[in-house]
Amino acid sequence: MAITAKQVKELREKTGAGMMDCKKALTQTDGDMEKAIDWLRENGIAKTAKKSGRVAAEGLTRVAVDGNIAVVFEVNSETDFVSKNEQFLELLDTVEAALLANKPATVEEALELTTANGTVNDLIVAATATIGEKITLRRIAIVEKTDDQVFGAYMHNKGAISALAVMNGGAADVAKNIAMQIASMRPSYISQADVPADVLAHETEVQKKIMAEDPKMAGKPEKMIEGILKGKVSKHFQDECLLDQEFFLDSKKKVNQYLKENGTSIEEFIRFQVGEGIEKKEEDFAAEVAAQMAAAK
Repeated sequence: MAITAKQVKELREKTGAGMMDCKKALTQTDGDMEKAIDWLRENGIAKTAKKSGRVAAEGLTRVAVDGNIAVVFEVNSETDFVSKNEQFLELLDTVEAALLANKPATVEEALELTTANGTVNDLIVAATATIGEKITLRRIAIVEKTDDQVFGAYMHNKGAISALAVMNGGAADVAKNIAMQIASMRPSYISQADVPADVLAHETEVQKKIMAEDPKMAGKPEKMIEGILKGKVSKHFQDECLLDQEFFLDSKKKVNQYLKENGTSIEEFIRFQVGEGIEKKEEDFAAEVAAQMAAAK
C-alpha cells in the first residue's frame, strides 16, 4: 500500500525516528502504526513509543479539594491566550464550585448543573460567544476519600497539568510531594501489578523479538533466557509505574522507599494534562521539512 507523508510524520512524532526509517517501518508493516512502532523498537531504531504525541487543544486543568471531596477537570479553548482571559478564569472558578458542591458523575451531568447565572453549559456558551473561541468542558473526575486518607493536590504552570493523589495516611506535605511526582513524571500505573494483561503480553512479545536478534542470547539456557526476558519487561515498565520511579526530590530513592519511610501508601491518582490525546490540526509536511532545512543553513 502507498505510505502517505501524514503517516510518516505521525510515526516520527511518536518515536523520534528519522523520516526514512519511519517510511521503511510503515512499508514493512503495511501502514499499521502500532506494528510500525514495534518494528522500529525491534530494530533498535526507537527505544519506546512516545504515547502522547503532539496535541493542539489549549485551555487549563484544575484540581481542587474541599474536605473529603476533590475534583480534577479540564476546560479547553482554541488558543493559549484564552487561559489568561478574565472571563475564562471566572468560568473555571464557577465550574470548580459547582463540581465540588454537586459531585456529578459525568460531563453531561456537569453541564446541566445550575449556577447563579444559569447552567454550566449556559456559561460556556456565553463565554464562547464573548471570547470568540470554542470553549468546552472536556472531562471531570470526582474523588471522595475517607477521614483516614489524605489528598495531595498540585497544579503545574497555573493548570497546564493537574495531579491528585489519594494517600492512606501520612502527612500533607508527603501527599503533595507525590502529587508533584505524578505531575512531573507522568506514571501510568501505581505498580507493575496494575499493568493490564494485554499490555504486559504485548511488551513481552516485543522484548522476545529483540532478544531473538541479539547474538549474546545464543546458547543460553531456557531458564536464563526466561529470567532475562522477565527483567527486560520489568525494566521497561519502571518509568510507567509510580512506585518504581526515581523520587524527583532524591534520585537515590524510589518512590516506594519514600512512601515506606513516611508511613504511607498510595490508593489512587489522577493526572490531567491540557490537550493530551487530542490531535493538532495537521500541518503541511513538505513545508515543515523545507522550513527545517532552511533553518539548518
